[in-house]
Amino acid sequence: MIDWSELADEITAWIADYAESNGISTLVIGVSGGIDSAVSSTLSAKTGLTTIVLNMPIHQDRKQNELSNKHISWLESNFDNVEGRLVDLTGTYDRFTQEMNDNDLSPLALANSRARLRMTTLYAIAGSTGGIVVGTGNKVEDFGVGFFTKYGDGGVDISPIADLMKSEVYEVAKALDIIDEIQQAAPTDGLWNDGRTDEEQIGATYTELEWAMAHENNPSEEDMTERQHLVLEIYRGFNKANSHKMNPIPIFEMKNRQ
Repeated sequence: MIDWSELADEITAWIADYAESNGISTLVIGVSGGIDSAVSSTLSAKTGLTTIVLNMPIHQDRKQNELSNKHISWLESNFDNVEGRLVDLTGTYDRFTQEMNDNDLSPLALANSRARLRMTTLYAIAGSTGGIVVGTGNKVEDFGVGFFTKYGDGGVDISPIADLMKSEVYEVAKALDIIDEIQQAAPTDGLWNDGRTDEEQIGATYTELEWAMAHENNPSEEDMTERQHLVLEIYRGFNKANSHKMNPIPIFEMKNRQ
């Protein structure tokens, strides 16, 4: 049986070891108010390294913004090495959309642009503080359905929870005593004005997606319900469509070089 507190300590030690071996003095991470960023930022704070946590609202849903600020305050009250920052990118995003107005951008392209503006902000701060950007993606998102923005929240230097299923992230959150409001909040990517949840966008819960991921890795002959067939179809659709995010960038290889 997994000792989740022990696992949290192991991940924290892994982050610290990586930082030490690479001469890193600062960890930089975006905090959205969701469970994944809450866990990743807390694990980072536990290293004792200077940890800069950023709330980067862009026309943010009020509840998401409040949760982000609450978590940052919780971190600052529990860890002396944490520095919370607010970088409101709403004006930057609005100017970007204004300048791109003639290009007929799709809603999804604009949503992904929010994530890429945040990535640019994180790297600007990391590059100015001798730091690295810490990722917040879990295993289902990063290696199952590819539910992240390429060169947005997918643009990171290390990924401390990318081998944890969503359910396992929740277990670590309990062990870390993450505030209850965040543990109870519906998962969302925070890229839409209406605050739509991940389940609303994907069409399946993370519990269902974990089942589908396990089934694909170890197919079973057991009879499936109509819902399971649908979930498997959803999973496979996202996995195929987003494979370009999860696989290495294709490189043309020269056959003959003289």
